[in-house]
Amino acid sequence: MSPTLDREETIVGPFAGGGLPPDDVVVAALRAGDESMFAALLDTWSRGMLRAARSYVSTDDSAEEVVQDTWLAVIGAIDAFEGRSSVKTWIYRILVNTAKKRGLRESRTLPWSAFEPPAEPVQKEHGATPEGAVLASEARGLIGEALAGLPARQRIVITLRDVEGCTSEEVCEILEISAANQRVLLHRARATVRDRLEGYYQSVKRSE
Repeated sequence: MSPTLDREETIVGPFAGGGLPPDDVVVAALRAGDESMFAALLDTWSRGMLRAARSYVSTDDSAEEVVQDTWLAVIGAIDAFEGRSSVKTWIYRILVNTAKKRGLRESRTLPWSAFEPPAEPVQKEHGATPEGAVLASEARGLIGEALAGLPARQRIVITLRDVEGCTSEEVCEILEISAANQRVLLHRARATVRDRLEGYYQSVKRSE
């Protein structure tokens, strides 16, 4: 029988502080079919999950489908969650496995041109000069291109660590890799992105 929850204690209280409650409360709420808790998880993690999924699949639409499939899998498997890892790590592991399978299917059916990175929208920088806004936009585009050009394992590691803020331990659990392997992949990914940015800024200085 699913556990019952005191909504005042488990939903209103922790959410009033702007964060998610402890994992045991999250799991109990999901098992009880609490829609407020599920909505809170969607709001908190879905954007990061999209970025992580995009490391494996060719389009934003595919990444969205991966995230949707992941949440469906979470709902279906929550009763089997054993608490051996955090809820976030468990969900991201489901996401990665789902994205890998989707990416493998796409690689068998899509042309290479489908894997080109999407164009970065130009965002206006508050208080910036037009020239500065252009440079910032170009730099963001370079970072996006550098990430898109990384091998999948490097791309997902740097996305989880530097974009989503996961710890090295969480990344190792999500991807089921050793700490040493995680460090090597992260170092190589960061070096590639850094080299692209350094080359860009040097070319800007020479043109001034």
